[in-house]
Amino acid sequence: MTCLTIFLIVAIPLAILKIYWKLNTRWNRSYKCLIGKTVLVTGSNTGIGYYTALDFAKRGAKVILACRNKIKGEEAQRQIIKETNNNNVILKVIDMESFESVRNFANDFNRDEERLDILVNNAGISSSDYMTEDGYPVIIQVNHLSPFLLTHLLINKLHKAGHSRIVNVASNMVQTGKFEPKNLGLPVKIPHKAFRLGQYYSDSKLCNAVCTIEMNKRLKNTNIIVNALHPGVIITNIFDNQPKFVSSIVYSLKWLFKTIEEGAQTTLYVALSEDAGKSGGRFFNNCRDVGHYKNATDPDFARQVYEKCEKLVGLKPEEQIK
Repeated sequence: MTCLTIFLIVAIPLAILKIYWKLNTRWNRSYKCLIGKTVLVTGSNTGIGYYTALDFAKRGAKVILACRNKIKGEEAQRQIIKETNNNNVILKVIDMESFESVRNFANDFNRDEERLDILVNNAGISSSDYMTEDGYPVIIQVNHLSPFLLTHLLINKLHKAGHSRIVNVASNMVQTGKFEPKNLGLPVKIPHKAFRLGQYYSDSKLCNAVCTIEMNKRLKNTNIIVNALHPGVIITNIFDNQPKFVSSIVYSLKWLFKTIEEGAQTTLYVALSEDAGKSGGRFFNNCRDVGHYKNATDPDFARQVYEKCEKLVGLKPEEQIK
């Protein structure tokens, strides 16, 4: 078998798969105007978060870029303003690895802003393996605990908007999440780093999903809609610090997966479409409601995880959603 034959055997099926995915990628078709609205996107200096913020700015919204890196955040701010001619794009620094930083950010936001119409919890990591200053695995804290805390601290501004939305960017890796609520926040005992990182990531996304369901129940008598989504497989800098053999494979196949623009479509759909605004507690993929994975559907598990998260982030009684 020649090298050319082997190449064709591998390349042709992948090309067909790429064409299939391309043809079946759905797009957010909402033309909703956001003039007079305030939106906040975490992790918005790059990737899906950047494109989401850019789209909101094009619609006339006041856009708050919540970024960890001030220099990169300022560059994103300049680019968005330049492309949209919307000068109402504001950078606020937040470090999702620190509950103190999240609280400081929320205090500044609540002092400076009158309302919050759309909160997009987009920031996430997949490839770091250390404990934060608060004592939790960094993937669990950045991907779930800090967004959970931030959402609660901004809930009054979401109420003031009248009709508002919380958009939790999760993943289809929800389906491989598995843990006991009492063990959430503890290091997992998996020797191999790549598998350990994968489990942390899956567990954080399962938390996103079940807390979306439970939060929706607690917000049922309000005008706040909370939903979760899988953006699709997009190769962004979230993979930068993966073990070398993993990142090498991933980046070599970058052409196969969704572009960043395509990957942002479901986030925009959940944030803007009439369909996603009808009810909360749902899970979207490719701009449609696909239902939750089986491991996220136990209401008792969701409640236990939610209550555990309240304790882990140190919510005060007046900060809780009852």
